[in-house]
Amino acid sequence: MRRLARWLLALALLPICTGASIAALNCLRGSVAAAEFWIAFGGGTAAWIIVFLVLPKPVWLYVVGHELTHALWGLLFGARVKSLRATAKGGQVVLSHSNTLIALAPYFFPFYTALFTGVALTVRWFWPAPWVDPVFHFGLGATYGFHVTLTLWILRIRQTDITGEGYLLSAMVIWLGNVLMILTAVPPLTGGGSPVPHLYEAFLQTGRSIEFTGRAAMALSHRLVAMRAGWR
Repeated sequence: MRRLARWLLALALLPICTGASIAALNCLRGSVAAAEFWIAFGGGTAAWIIVFLVLPKPVWLYVVGHELTHALWGLLFGARVKSLRATAKGGQVVLSHSNTLIALAPYFFPFYTALFTGVALTVRWFWPAPWVDPVFHFGLGATYGFHVTLTLWILRIRQTDITGEGYLLSAMVIWLGNVLMILTAVPPLTGGGSPVPHLYEAFLQTGRSIEFTGRAAMALSHRLVAMRAGWR
């Protein structure tokens, strides 16, 4: 029953993922004019990729962020952190209780990017120098590149977080989490204002996706009924 519930939840998330993805693409298209941001962000991402390819992989640092993300999201959901361990070979955090979002948060929540953002915004508040924003955007690219590359690297190894929640549900939640990060972060970073209109577009696109899926399912059922009647 638990496996069936996960499959049903994953299927229910599919139109939401579709609608949010369409809104995220439109959001990114609308932000291309923010050249200064994307140049600095892309420069930081490129710099990190060079480091990732040339130097030894900082697996321990990634594992620390991974486990701290579990702990952080556990605290957000009212869990108590009983223990936390992180080594280059893996880590573990023991919580009083867990759920799907706590288990999968490290795969869509960029811990070091959030940490860097907090530090950079604090610096900008107390020291609004002209160079702060380019450095901030460069650091965002580097830390987000760290998150993406190390997450893909670590996924080569079997992850109990994902197997425990099921591959299909995990894929839907991770994809939706990353898309929502784009929808909420890109507009304010690129001068597009509040993310609310983009989230509303995601809601509307989800409705269209559900409507399209319903029409397609209805047409398919009518086709099957007609084929069955023809066989008789």
